[in-house]
Amino acid sequence: MIGISDFKNGTIFENEGTVYQVVWFQHHKPGKGGAVMRTKIRNVRTGAITEQTFKSGEKFKEVDMSRRKKQYLYSDGEKYTFMDQETFDQIEVTKEKLGDAVNYLKENMEVESLYLEDEFLGLDMPASVLLKVTYTVPGIKGDSVSNTTKPATVETGIELLVPLFIKEGDTIKVDTRTGDYVERA
Repeated sequence: MIGISDFKNGTIFENEGTVYQVVWFQHHKPGKGGAVMRTKIRNVRTGAITEQTFKSGEKFKEVDMSRRKKQYLYSDGEKYTFMDQETFDQIEVTKEKLGDAVNYLKENMEVESLYLEDEFLGLDMPASVLLKVTYTVPGIKGDSVSNTTKPATVETGIELLVPLFIKEGDTIKVDTRTGDYVERA
């Protein structure tokens, strides 16, 4: 059993028969009454994120999720094929099940998959990935001092905002949690 004082980002617990993962939490002590924990929790099966407040002293069943290394092989548009790094078994996963992770998958990339009692739940993506810029408009000479951005398309097909000095062919680091440009690699 875990209490709300044990919550941290990524903690997985069961509440009323549903398995949740803590996305964000904040300890709050109002002037009157007991302390509470404000949280944003994600349903690990559906991916839905909800905000919930828990009272001090509440206890929950901790859930152990297993992680398995997978290699992303290819996509046929709607299904994404992964190979288990230990058993070499291949599984196909739908685009809806993967969510935003599809925006950062490159062929032959290694990722960790999350399993709850042998049920595939999703991918645990790294905090950032390196992607190559495939299209962007050229920057204007002399604009490198300002903090302005321009749109760029990367090899996985997503479009994001990058600084003016980034050009086609550059490799950039992208934050997988927010989808934002981090730095040139």
